[in-house]
Amino acid sequence: MSSMTTGTEAAPRSWYKRNEIAITPWLFLAPAMLFFAVYVIIPIAQSFSISFHEWDGLGEKVYVGTANYERLLGIGDAKMDRKFETSFWNNLKWLVLYLLAVPAGLFIALFLNQTVRGIRLYKSLFFFPFVISQVVVGLVFSWFYLPREGLLNAILAVFGAGPVNILGDPTMATYGIIAAGLWPQTAYCMILYLTGLNAVDPEQVEAARLDGAKGYKMLWYIILPQLKPATFIAFVVTIIGALRSFDLISVMTNGGPFGSTRVLSFYMFEESLSEFGFRMGYGSAIAVVLFFIMLAFIAYFLYSMWREERGAH
Repeated sequence: MSSMTTGTEAAPRSWYKRNEIAITPWLFLAPAMLFFAVYVIIPIAQSFSISFHEWDGLGEKVYVGTANYERLLGIGDAKMDRKFETSFWNNLKWLVLYLLAVPAGLFIALFLNQTVRGIRLYKSLFFFPFVISQVVVGLVFSWFYLPREGLLNAILAVFGAGPVNILGDPTMATYGIIAAGLWPQTAYCMILYLTGLNAVDPEQVEAARLDGAKGYKMLWYIILPQLKPATFIAFVVTIIGALRSFDLISVMTNGGPFGSTRVLSFYMFEESLSEFGFRMGYGSAIAVVLFFIMLAFIAYFLYSMWREERGAH
């Protein structure tokens, strides 16, 4: 009996099977992209749209063009909003002084990146501010700054200095709040640098030691170049934190005294959602200005990182 061979042609593969390798990553990314679009991209677009209207959040929107921006920035016949001006300059103070958290976090990380007795306890103490809420930080520093019962004035009294009312003085209140914010922000930068130090190539360090590099030269030429990713994240997060500084101001001074501690994010809240505001269009214009300031800084750092990586290749 002759053997009979039956050949069956392979069934054509579906479109998904043919493109499975290319499509699968996008399927995994789709939920995150959907949430990002719904909760970030669409609200940003809505803020742009609302900023060209006069709206109380409930009634009918009235299109006013660029009137909100003209009033905010003092374009044309309109005078620049003094509250916006104060908020803008306070944000600049936050930006400059808040960046002190980056080098402070680096030096604390270098101190903690050692194998000495009790180093885990020190790490826990320095890590502690990062895990507590900004509201709690604000309350702690509010008690610390109390004019009579506060610990700060108790310390000053030991040295014979008179009591100071940090949060009640318009010239000092902003700096007092920034000091409170630096406490947890420095802890965050420290964590980033500790993670980066664990990834430093020990062979490069050993080779530098054999070449006689130590101290400042070791840090500048060997350690810091390998910490660039951590430094980039620390700068971006710190800048965003400085521009979004709302919690501490709300808890510690509520924008006072006499509006001297307002920043753009707090002023946006006042105009849009507080009992004195409900001017959603004007608040959205403030939000758009704040968005572009934040975008400029982040774009600059991204471009710097891209240029360095391109030069390395």
